[in-house]
Amino acid sequence: MRENLMSGLGRGNRKRDECYRACSLLHWVWVSRWWDGLNGGGWGDDACMGRRVRVGDLAGVFRGTEALAAGVVTKEQLRGPGVRRLFRDVYLPAGVQLTHQRRCEGAALLAPPEAVLTGRSAATMLGVELARLADPVEFVVEERYRFGPIRGIVTKRTSLTSRDWQDWEGMRIASPARLGLDLAARADLRGAVADLDEVLRAGRVNRAELEQRLQACHEHGVVRARRAVTLTDPRAQSRPESELRVVLHLAGLHPEPQVPVWDAAGLVCRLDLAFREWRVGIAYDGQWHALRLQLRKDRRMINRLQALDWEIVFVTADDLYHHPQTQGRSKII
Repeated sequence: MRENLMSGLGRGNRKRDECYRACSLLHWVWVSRWWDGLNGGGWGDDACMGRRVRVGDLAGVFRGTEALAAGVVTKEQLRGPGVRRLFRDVYLPAGVQLTHQRRCEGAALLAPPEAVLTGRSAATMLGVELARLADPVEFVVEERYRFGPIRGIVTKRTSLTSRDWQDWEGMRIASPARLGLDLAARADLRGAVADLDEVLRAGRVNRAELEQRLQACHEHGVVRARRAVTLTDPRAQSRPESELRVVLHLAGLHPEPQVPVWDAAGLVCRLDLAFREWRVGIAYDGQWHALRLQLRKDRRMINRLQALDWEIVFVTADDLYHHPQTQGRSKII
């Protein structure tokens, strides 16, 4: 019997991890105890009788009501320092690092099975870190399902089809076209373009497929989405660069991103944004430029650019985020 079970589940950690993921977090605790017992870990009579498991034994997010019903935790433990409350009835052991991905996993415990994780949350789960820790978890659901409101979770209701989602580690996550649509439809045009640049550069969204999807789309926000897509350029290497490009576009200027400049000695640099015909380059002057070694390197680079008749305009974080309307065009002119 033992050999059959071992053969069925596999002897390696990979198969064991797959078994864990297939179970709920509460079941994980008991599967772990059972596995350890099979391997001589001491599954004693007290364990078989349902000995209380410490909060620290839980591997990740869990529903408080389910944990209480299973006798895994007490009400006092749920109110104590051993757990973090992520959402109503959703907790994470204090010893487990809190990330936006963990918050997505917790929100999925509350969402109906038909809910689709989307937007910045989906991009972050897929490896493109768009969402910050405290950003709301984003879902899209069909109009017939009632879900929320829940603090920390944003839900968009619309018509969905099977092409809008894909299975991903036990939950539904937005398909590439759906992901691009929801990112592009944001009210903040600068943020929408910056988000799209990142997912396009990472290969998580295909621009041609997204444009095709938007042509036949009639959802709320589709006009904004179409406009955002026309401004995307995956050559951008940072969010500020993407946002600065949008500011300049709205001011009637259309720079080219990541323009290489060469001299007799070789590549001088790649300008963040540039107007080749005017030989004007635009550089976003973030905090990292204040580093002494980088500043010396930049000065040498600027000298080489000036020798080629290039003029460099520096745009600071204050320009971009506090005075974009006055600085966008006037600095270039």
